[in-house]
Amino acid sequence: MKTANRVSIAKKEDIFSRNIYQCLFPEHLELIPQLNEVYELELAFYESQILSDEEIINNGAYFARVGDQLTRHFLMCRGEPVKLPQHSSSRLKAFFETNQFKTGYATHGLFPYRGKFHPQMIKGLMNVMGLKPGDTVLDPMMGSGTVLIEARLMGIKSIGIDASPFCRFMVQAKLDGLTIPLAPVRCALNNCQSVFEYFKRLAGEPEQGIKMRTENYLQKSFLTMESNDRYIANLPNGCENEKVHNFLLLAYLDSAGYSERSNRKSHYEQFKAILERYLFVAEKIQRILSGTENELAEATPLEGDARSLPLENSSIDGVIFSPPYSFAIDYLENDSFHLNYLGVPVDQLRQKMIGLRGKTLREKFELYKLDMDKVLSECARVLKRERFCTIVVGTNNNQLGKILGVKPENVQGIDDILIELGKKHGLHLVRKMNRQITGMANTMRSEFIIILQRK
Repeated sequence: MKTANRVSIAKKEDIFSRNIYQCLFPEHLELIPQLNEVYELELAFYESQILSDEEIINNGAYFARVGDQLTRHFLMCRGEPVKLPQHSSSRLKAFFETNQFKTGYATHGLFPYRGKFHPQMIKGLMNVMGLKPGDTVLDPMMGSGTVLIEARLMGIKSIGIDASPFCRFMVQAKLDGLTIPLAPVRCALNNCQSVFEYFKRLAGEPEQGIKMRTENYLQKSFLTMESNDRYIANLPNGCENEKVHNFLLLAYLDSAGYSERSNRKSHYEQFKAILERYLFVAEKIQRILSGTENELAEATPLEGDARSLPLENSSIDGVIFSPPYSFAIDYLENDSFHLNYLGVPVDQLRQKMIGLRGKTLREKFELYKLDMDKVLSECARVLKRERFCTIVVGTNNNQLGKILGVKPENVQGIDDILIELGKKHGLHLVRKMNRQITGMANTMRSEFIIILQRK
């Protein structure tokens, strides 16, 4: 038992004169604004210990300044984060204001894909995993492509794989947004009505305010799709460029999703507002990257199966991914219009998707564990020795408890299941961190950052 320790007034004043940041970090390192979670402070501390000052300036995630020099992360994030439509809710505006240095920069904010990473966190994780420019990082379940975009900006080569063809399309369009010629995009915005009509003929028109899609609706939408060649002449000059065309198409598909969820604005008004936002985002990041475009690394998004990776043994320097939150989120539900445009049968794809396979919840859970065992086996196979595999995953013990018929406190969380499966394949736990989830309170309240090392 500790005995009472009488601290003098002078000693207390000395203790109070320094905050926690001054105790952890050298004076010449200034932390980024809005750093307010324990896991962020921990990653920032690791960065300060692992990275040189030059590396923090170029690729650091949690520092605004090194001495007198601003970091590139701060420069990318400062200013207005994204150009939101005037009718945006105060909650949405507040989210981007309070997360300006976490997620609202580069082309990460394009398209509202569910379950996105915070890009700043991914940047920090790649740094503490020891990934350097020229290394290759893999995301075997790339989703919206956060790992690939962030790695490209950091000079780290990347490969992303996803079972959804729409994810591959979306990620490529977001990657292209870093470097595409902007004059045709500006011209498209100035001719927004004709561009909107072009994509409406090409991709079909969603039923506004209709969230639930029937087979009849999907079939009707598919039958209205026309050949691209017939209408390409109606686009402004330069928009026939494949990268520009797909960037504009992503904006249209984005607006279709909004139109399905809400009838507050017409589909055309949604499209114009989203295209303005896409152009704003591309202009902002391209100003920052001007003159350094040749430093961007190669990024390769692929359609494929994380259970059978098309990669050689020991060919990857690091793995980062977030597996599906078991069956808590149906990632295909929001993407059915977009997948329909691509001619992908959603029900058939659902039977292949990890976390969605199976009929009952119990069956889905058992198949999920089998699938994740295969995924971790593949990650271990392609990862070089002594390198790291980082998994970001949420656990909903209430949901799992109902499925298994036990009390939530007696449930083995998905995080612990993945740690056991990783160990089985030579991936051993070196660090586990907890972070709170915002915006998913009814699904899960926290998620875990699990860092495994291949021995």
